[in-house]
Amino acid sequence: MLARSRTLPCRIHHGGIDEGRDSVRYLQVEEQPKSHGEAEAIFPQQGISKCFADDGRFKRTGTVWTATAHIITAVIGSGVLSLAWAIGQLGWVVGPVVMLLFALVIYYTSNLLSQCYRTGDPVTGRRNYTYMDAVKSNLGGVKVKICGWIQYLNLLGVAIGYTIASSISMVAIKRSNCFHKHGEQDPCHASSNAYMIMFGITEILFSQIPDFDQVWWLSIVAAVMSFTYSAIGLSLGITQVIGNGGFKESLMGISIGAMTKAGRVTMMQKMWRSLQALGDIAFAYSYSIILIEIQDTLKSPPAEYKTMKKSTVLSIGVTTTFYLLCGCMGYAAFGDDAPGNLLTGFGFYNPYWLLDIANVAIVVHLVGAYQVYCQPLFAFVEKWTAHRFPKSDFVTKEYEVGSYHLNLFRLVWRTGFVVVTTVVSMLMPFFNDVVGILGAFGFWPLTVYFPIEMYISQKKISRWSPRWVGLQMLSLSCLIISIAAACGSFAGVVLDLKSYKPFKSTV
Repeated sequence: MLARSRTLPCRIHHGGIDEGRDSVRYLQVEEQPKSHGEAEAIFPQQGISKCFADDGRFKRTGTVWTATAHIITAVIGSGVLSLAWAIGQLGWVVGPVVMLLFALVIYYTSNLLSQCYRTGDPVTGRRNYTYMDAVKSNLGGVKVKICGWIQYLNLLGVAIGYTIASSISMVAIKRSNCFHKHGEQDPCHASSNAYMIMFGITEILFSQIPDFDQVWWLSIVAAVMSFTYSAIGLSLGITQVIGNGGFKESLMGISIGAMTKAGRVTMMQKMWRSLQALGDIAFAYSYSIILIEIQDTLKSPPAEYKTMKKSTVLSIGVTTTFYLLCGCMGYAAFGDDAPGNLLTGFGFYNPYWLLDIANVAIVVHLVGAYQVYCQPLFAFVEKWTAHRFPKSDFVTKEYEVGSYHLNLFRLVWRTGFVVVTTVVSMLMPFFNDVVGILGAFGFWPLTVYFPIEMYISQKKISRWSPRWVGLQMLSLSCLIISIAAACGSFAGVVLDLKSYKPFKSTV
């Protein structure tokens, strides 16, 4: 399911971890380091230009290829599993066209955002190290707070989505092995609640490890896992098409009157499902929130935004090709019965072990990805609380437990966060609906609105000029799409709740 499977690029420069780039910076505006002139005064030794960049930090060593790899790793993830369902709602004509349009919009706005990495001049201006840094430098004021809250709520939603996705995969493993052992006669019902609780307990334990999201091998594991289950899903889709003797297809997507788990599809449901599909596709593509961090790993010259432009076109080209293959082959294999999670549509027989590998890869990926997304939020809240209550022992005091430093507030806050996300997941374990909501909620503000507004401010584009009008029309169009996708996704939640009993659902 979710994403976004998105992992942040490793904070590694010259073979060592940059300790100054702690997890808090992902969501927080950081003070700028010394200017180049000040850096020269601090490090007067000869040859400093060979070691340090214009901001006094070690020179970046990233290239077009490393940035491309980071973007692909960030984008391709559990969101790919819902694309067959999305194509199934839109059909052979509209589905691929919509996916290509999303790719073009994201490519364009990513290029705008990359030119905001430096404030003022895109070649020599002051660097912004995070998305929030760029928003503060270019827009400032209340927009910084709005952007922050959108990010925090998005991270909360991602945590819920990851919990749901992991439980679906664990249930699939359980049922697959049950069918293999007992045969088709046994329905092998299993509740997802127990697996959500198991996932939650695991995340509580990992959440107490400081800077777990900064472990250098985490992105490597995430990349391997995401490509493993995505490739298996694509391969099984192709195999299913061959086994069917051809494509199961409909030019306009799922047919009105088709039977689903929620009942027969009506004309109104067809509309809501089509709108929800837009949110699923948007979710699968979104990565703007970490683009600035990826760009901050690039060496210069050439200017970072020029390198980033090449990386963006390469990575989005690869990602879109892969998405079209997964989405279209999944729809070709299952037609109107295309599942919300591609891997659950292949049955539970042969090759059951291959499906188990894919689902294990999803779970492993999401365990780490949950921390990649949530630990920066944890750290931000803890830093704010320590600043607000500096004399509270509950908030600031560390207790030594062996080699581990225990902080009571960290223990209670992080545990409480995981418990809340787990309970919400158990109340609404609707994979596609949550993906659609997250995609709709994050697409317009983070991928379109803020990059466009920052670019307008950076380039000082005059109000009502042709370029300004064109950018605003693009932003307005994407806002309408996001609202429509959100409406479709919430309608899906309402429909699913009619046939769902909280804490009692089995599959």
